[in-house]
Amino acid sequence: MSGAIDSIATGSQPFPEDANTSRYPGRQSRIPEEWHPSSLRPGRRSSDTPSTTSSDSAPAETDISNYPHGSKSLSGISLRAFLLGTSLGLASAVTLFLTIFTNTSFWRVPFFIASLSLFHFLEFYVTATYNTSAADVKAFLLSSNGWAYNVAHGAAMVECIVAHYFWPGQSALGKMIAVPVPFYGTTVSPLLILGLALVLLGQVVRTFAMAQAASNFNHHVQSEHKQGHVLVTHGLYQFLRHPSYFGFFWWGLGTQLVLGNVVCFVGYSLVLWKFFHTRIEREEAFLIRFFGTEYVRFKERTPVGIPFIR
Repeated sequence: MSGAIDSIATGSQPFPEDANTSRYPGRQSRIPEEWHPSSLRPGRRSSDTPSTTSSDSAPAETDISNYPHGSKSLSGISLRAFLLGTSLGLASAVTLFLTIFTNTSFWRVPFFIASLSLFHFLEFYVTATYNTSAADVKAFLLSSNGWAYNVAHGAAMVECIVAHYFWPGQSALGKMIAVPVPFYGTTVSPLLILGLALVLLGQVVRTFAMAQAASNFNHHVQSEHKQGHVLVTHGLYQFLRHPSYFGFFWWGLGTQLVLGNVVCFVGYSLVLWKFFHTRIEREEAFLIRFFGTEYVRFKERTPVGIPFIR
């Protein structure tokens, strides 16, 4: 609707005088113009009719990045959330079925898929909740970590399937350190329990760290000090300098212990350690530039929680 509002014309000819006008000298009576359907044209309003401004009625402009293939594509976000939710539900159901009704170790693979689905969903969900302006398609971390990240997860599942298919029994080391579980009348390795604990611990710590950092958290190292960016030292950050990295590192190793992988456990350990060592070193150089002695003191009193990274 146009911002300008037109009024209805009152006509150019003078009104005829009322028969009683002579009784009241100096007063001219007003006789309404005869109404005609054409007098109210589309898009026109009477000047006596209250109206709203264009800012109240005009639709809000949609951010172009919300359109398909945009960085914040609504269709892309909804599709990824749907697929991750479906994957989480199906994988969890298969894990429970294989664990309860069969005597196979292959439940570990759908458990790994369920863990991955939950991890990537929470990456976006926490970002959207606590750091809304940064919530884009890449916040799921499904492809932004590079092809090597996805290859590593594929290799982990392949190793688990191959190992448990050709060597279904526990290794000699596994048998020595296995402990009985009377409830099921079977044995379970402490390495499996440790792996499950690390997966849970890592996920909880990373999720809470992202939430507590809120708008100060970013999936990418920031080279410029943006307005409003502050040094977070409360919550988990009182005890760990980079709790989100701590969570990711131990979560990754925990998944390999649950899968029972040997080769991928070593590979994950080396790759994750190298990645976080390089990233933390680069990131802290910028943080010292941003916050000066405040960050230096913070660094001195808080550990990273990843072996051999100080």
